[in-house]
Amino acid sequence: MKKRTLADLEEYYKIDFEKAIGTIKSEKAKLVLVQFPDGLKPYATAIVDLLRKKTNAEFLIYLGSCFGACDTPIDTEKLGVDLIIQFGHNELMPSYLKN
Repeated sequence: MKKRTLADLEEYYKIDFEKAIGTIKSEKAKLVLVQFPDGLKPYATAIVDLLRKKTNAEFLIYLGSCFGACDTPIDTEKLGVDLIIQFGHNELMPSYLKN
């Protein structure tokens, strides 16, 4: 299977990475858990690579089910997670569906 890239992602979705980067920096987060809906899971490592490069934080990727903002995963306090970033569904509708 071909590794998914940010270029592949940007063909279909518009994601505000700068907002995520700004939040990580302003919160001074050292360990961030990121959660993705099913459609973005193939891009998880490419997204985390970008966030790591721009923030110097470390990341955990949660690939379990994600049913919205109230669906937070495992006990993040035990893991020492400083911040959870959840890439949601509604704002990420593929551009080919918007026409």
